[in-house]
Amino acid sequence: MSGWKLESKNEAPREGRSVRESVSEISELALLNDANPLGYLIGGRVMHLVDIAGAIAASRHARAPVVTASVDYMNFLHPIQIGELVIVRSSVNRSWNTSMEVGVKVYVENLMTGEVKHTTSAYLTFVAVDGKGGKIPVVPILPENEDEKRRYEQAGARREYRLEMKKRLKAGDY
Repeated sequence: MSGWKLESKNEAPREGRSVRESVSEISELALLNDANPLGYLIGGRVMHLVDIAGAIAASRHARAPVVTASVDYMNFLHPIQIGELVIVRSSVNRSWNTSMEVGVKVYVENLMTGEVKHTTSAYLTFVAVDGKGGKIPVVPILPENEDEKRRYEQAGARREYRLEMKKRLKAGDY
């Protein structure tokens, strides 16, 4: 569904893609080989699923391979017991020249009761790359509803913070 236009006061209309074109959902059972000694899914496995779901959404938007540039912090709200279903949903919140912010939410579903809980969320930055690892441009994301517009605006503020932190890391101030 390309052909959408984004217009601003300072630039000509640009083609872009809607958020819904980037939406991704993956799910899998929490299995024993990924358990900690207490019978819960290890956090690293959850982080892996978040990265995979985020990369799928970013690749759908960019129509190109992507690499993970950053992951914002993650808080784990509820443990995931072995045997429960892990559901990971993602979509692109905003894109810039070569990078995209992807929002990812993780849910757990108890298949015996049907209860679903939100377990964690994260924002990841992905960069579109060519076959040699060089950065390539991506089209704008075109928010269509109020929730998408809110996430689009908030992504800009988070990007400013990330860029400041990156600058401080390079300078050894962090």
